[in-house]
Amino acid sequence: MIDWNAIDTVFLDMDGTLLDLHFDSHFWLEHLPRRYVELHRLDDSHRTALETRILDARGTLDWYSLAHWSRELSLDIVALKREVAHLIGWRADALAFMEWLKAAPVDVVLATNADRESLGLKLPLTGLDRYVDRIVSSADVGAPKEQPAFWDAMQALHPFDPARSLFIDDNTDVLACARGYGIRHLLGIHQPDSRKPGSAHPAFTVVDRFASLLPETPA
Repeated sequence: MIDWNAIDTVFLDMDGTLLDLHFDSHFWLEHLPRRYVELHRLDDSHRTALETRILDARGTLDWYSLAHWSRELSLDIVALKREVAHLIGWRADALAFMEWLKAAPVDVVLATNADRESLGLKLPLTGLDRYVDRIVSSADVGAPKEQPAFWDAMQALHPFDPARSLFIDDNTDVLACARGYGIRHLLGIHQPDSRKPGSAHPAFTVVDRFASLLPETPA
């Protein structure tokens, strides 16, 4: 699927690409709404309103900012995330892929919308940072990956040739922005959340197992 001789830089998303999206899905759509009504002693009708409020922020820096939601909801979001941190884990064969990439002659950059508080929770639990050359968060550059400004900032921080770059992300809006920027090699993820069915994305090739991206070993 990939001609590795044509790739100099690999950009990788974190949540839903390398790490199982189940943690985030469970936290934002189940755990947080439940704990919100418990801690603020509200009736259950407030859960739906909160879910709508969260989803309305989708695609913005606020959507990804734990500090924003801590202020908005008067809760310690990091502490609440720690309550279900046992759900944080790698997607199937993602770790093996990262081990292969680390030995490959390419730059590996984690390009994530997760803010630094979220990274501070997940990196120690997964060791993902050991396998990349650089980590760039949208919070660092002031624009989410859904906006071209993210890639302008990435180019300034970590210069790359879009024609010789591979980007893998489970978010098709993010992939569409990367395509508009000129990144040539783009892949989506078939099943970001291990507890939910996979899906195809007509506009992008999707990968189910990272093993399918590796060069064939001569017999």
